[in-house]
Amino acid sequence: MSERVINFNPGPATLPLPVLKTAQEELLNYHGEGMSILEMSHRSKTFDALVQEAEERIRRIMNFPDTYQVLFLQGGATAQFAAVPLNLSQEGKVGEYVNTGAWATKAIKEAQKLDKPYRVVASSEEDGFRSIPTDFKVGEDAAYLHITSNNTIYGTQWPEYPQTGDVPLVADMSSDLYCRRFNPEQFGLIYAGAQKNAGPSGVTIVIVRKDLLERSPANIPTILNYKLFAEKHSLYNTPNCFGIYMVNLVMKWIEDEGGIDVIEQRNRKKAELLYNVLDSSDFYRPHASKPFRSLMNVTWRLPSEELEKTFVAEAAAQGLVGLKGHRSVGGIRASIYNAMTVEGVERLTEFMKSFEQRYG
Repeated sequence: MSERVINFNPGPATLPLPVLKTAQEELLNYHGEGMSILEMSHRSKTFDALVQEAEERIRRIMNFPDTYQVLFLQGGATAQFAAVPLNLSQEGKVGEYVNTGAWATKAIKEAQKLDKPYRVVASSEEDGFRSIPTDFKVGEDAAYLHITSNNTIYGTQWPEYPQTGDVPLVADMSSDLYCRRFNPEQFGLIYAGAQKNAGPSGVTIVIVRKDLLERSPANIPTILNYKLFAEKHSLYNTPNCFGIYMVNLVMKWIEDEGGIDVIEQRNRKKAELLYNVLDSSDFYRPHASKPFRSLMNVTWRLPSEELEKTFVAEAAAQGLVGLKGHRSVGGIRASIYNAMTVEGVERLTEFMKSFEQRYG
């Protein structure tokens, strides 16, 4: 087997090596069952126990109280853009949104398509999504406030989450779930496509306050109904069995590493290493404003697009892959999710310094 590369892809993203090795070892015979988890019935006692174990770990890592329900769904964050207004809208109330980039915009458009009352209460579009708007108030008639906690394309992240009082705070945490500690009880609902920080693509984690399940109307599509899937413990239909298995392994890895505080400390160190190089250079131009810089996705530009292409190509030749910026904005993007090692980031910063010396 050839040497593994250092993978800065934005998603699907790098996974912890111990997780991949465990999956490899268990692939043919899961826990003595004589078959793979890929072959096992989702109605079996063994798989049901796995789902419960994954749910418990997800709650335990961040100390979610038992007033929250964990769901394993499909369709990625894109399905949740529609599921949130379908489940949480209320008669005479308005779904509120903060627009901080491409994925927030997509969530807003889904509410519009569904003809659900909505309004955008704040946006950072005017400054090229370099910041997070903080000067806004939650409406008294708000059914919920929706935010995107981390913006993979632009490299911004909420430094602190907004206080919403009795209005449920809904967060798309697809790209920064469990990258740092937060107060779980500040949220009404969190959703995340697993493929960046929590597992492989194809499974979506939803953590919802149980009282909000009563808002789910019976006449919405079954596959998007939170209440129905909560009653069936995510097993109404065949789930992404292997995806849930992998999420459980990733959550176990977080615990084995020392928990969320150790993970956060490591993530802050990785981000600091990269931002220090960017801030000490006129050659590299970071996109995000300093107070709103992401711990997960570091974005920057070079003096020309030709140099950016050269940077990506030469980095790949040295085993540093996945650094090309999103097609809509260009530039360079290093995604440094939980599974990215400090050593991997150090390799990148060494390359960046060398590249600047040669081309700056």
